[in-house]
Amino acid sequence: MSTRKQLYRDTEHARIAGVCAGVANYFGIERWLVRILFVTSFFLLAGPFMLVAYIAGWFILDKKPIGSTTAPLESIFQHSGKGWRNKVTDGDKVSVKTKVWQAGEPPKQAFFDISKQFAESEARLRRIEKYVTSKEFQLNREISRL
Repeated sequence: MSTRKQLYRDTEHARIAGVCAGVANYFGIERWLVRILFVTSFFLLAGPFMLVAYIAGWFILDKKPIGSTTAPLESIFQHSGKGWRNKVTDGDKVSVKTKVWQAGEPPKQAFFDISKQFAESEARLRRIEKYVTSKEFQLNREISRL
């Protein structure tokens, strides 16, 4: 599996064809900033060149794969040492932006997302503890020993 970034057209967040959104995803900056830079360079610097570059990006770049961030269940869990541990997937990562132009979540939203993840983990741990301390677990364990 390659960890190298790929440049795709992001049609999910597209305004026209997703070229600016794909460039923003590739460089890790906000989409609105790339769009403003494109429009500014179109009017002030080289209009025909920027138009041709956008149309070329539209035809050359592939669409972003839809299921690229989701991992199969076998790759989420890994066995190493004692017990099963969760791997961190791209969907679980919370990226906090420190500057206005960086891509990511504002700190307040990131805090709420992380709090939600901890609450879900605590609820899961409570269900596991409830099962392990139940008589059903002890009965299943005794039956499996036979």
